[in-house]
Amino acid sequence: MLRVAVVGSGPSGVYTAQALVQQRDVPGVTVDVLDRLPCPYGLVRYGVAPDHEKIKSLQNNLREALEHPAVTFLGNVRVGDGLAPRRLLDLYHAVVYCVGAATDRRLGIPGEDLPGSFSATEFVSWYSAHPDAAPGGFVLGARSAVVIGVGNVAVDVARVLARGADELRATDVPDAALAALADSRVTEIHMVGRRGPAQAKFTTKELRELGALPGAEALVDGAEAALDPAWADASGLPTAARRNVEVLRGWAREADRGRGRRIRLRFFLRPVALLGDDAVRAVRFERTEPDGGGGVVGTGRFEEIEAQLVLRSVGYRGVPIPGLPFDARNGTVPHDRGRVLRDGVPSPGEYVAGWIKRGPTGVIGTNRSCAKETVASLLADAGAFAGRPLPADPVAALRVAGQEPVPWPGWLGIEAAEAALGQRLGRGTVKIPDWDGLLAAARGRG
Repeated sequence: MLRVAVVGSGPSGVYTAQALVQQRDVPGVTVDVLDRLPCPYGLVRYGVAPDHEKIKSLQNNLREALEHPAVTFLGNVRVGDGLAPRRLLDLYHAVVYCVGAATDRRLGIPGEDLPGSFSATEFVSWYSAHPDAAPGGFVLGARSAVVIGVGNVAVDVARVLARGADELRATDVPDAALAALADSRVTEIHMVGRRGPAQAKFTTKELRELGALPGAEALVDGAEAALDPAWADASGLPTAARRNVEVLRGWAREADRGRGRRIRLRFFLRPVALLGDDAVRAVRFERTEPDGGGGVVGTGRFEEIEAQLVLRSVGYRGVPIPGLPFDARNGTVPHDRGRVLRDGVPSPGEYVAGWIKRGPTGVIGTNRSCAKETVASLLADAGAFAGRPLPADPVAALRVAGQEPVPWPGWLGIEAAEAALGQRLGRGTVKIPDWDGLLAAARGRG
């Protein structure tokens, strides 16, 4: 018998559990999937935009894996700051950490902490009803917003800002966030990158969605974008970059049609400061230009863009797990093919998968192959620890350690409560946005 704990129930954690229980080399493997939240699915629940129903439907596949007879979901279990990794190894033969990258990279410029300046993760958590999200309305009073970054997350937050409340009413956006977005006065949304159109990280599918919004239009300054050598002839670019440039060129040829909201895609601008006394009032950018090697250099020319709301979307970063080694430079746990390294030596029974292993790279599907590599390492090592005696009931031991696990039936209670909430509000399923509400629903008091 081999009992494994997987910490994290997002795609990397679920794919790890799935690979463990589907393999045939080591019989009798059972997996407990632990999560700090009482809800499973990680970024699929709390990171995918509410209007991306097709991607959110991946929850159905993850659900199937979590309902496998050899898999047990245990939410509301805090590892690191609540339950030390060494203590977890007393309860399981092996532990795989799949905790993702929980925070955003910082810009490191003056004014970054002014009121009105937020990370994209904070904004996404707010409209996704993450129970740790700040309850305040991000858009209250803002007329102009600047999104710093040109990746898919930047596109998501710009699109949510540009959508009308009626367009989001059919989604699971929590009611308070929907009300704040309905009252939003934002009419100008600037999405800004320090390099050119050919280097933007968004996918063409996401980009095109900006041009299909019924109450907004996407605008591109052709003269600005033309600083990119590939603007005039994109034929030599990789397919994704070429398609992006083609879409942007089409928008650059279109005139402003005077719709209610405008998304302005800006390029070759590097943020150098957020300006304001008591709150953000503008972002100061330095104009950049290509350096001939794929990067950019500053020109010494500056521009200010008015903004009462700034959302920084320049990449995710992993955070340390108390009790585990951490590479602060890369934001990952040191490892060898998934084996956690302590002082350069594999730590028996400790593994990593997902973003905390490789950094915030790849798409959701990338986590499957990443998980398989880690599971292969774990199974190869299993002979060294599979026979170690363990407590008969890890859930009872978790309770003794001060944890209050929410099992799968508790999650089903949350699902039912969210469906009932949506029905009362005359909407579809609506997420419960706070810890008390989630735990009450999990315990049958919702």
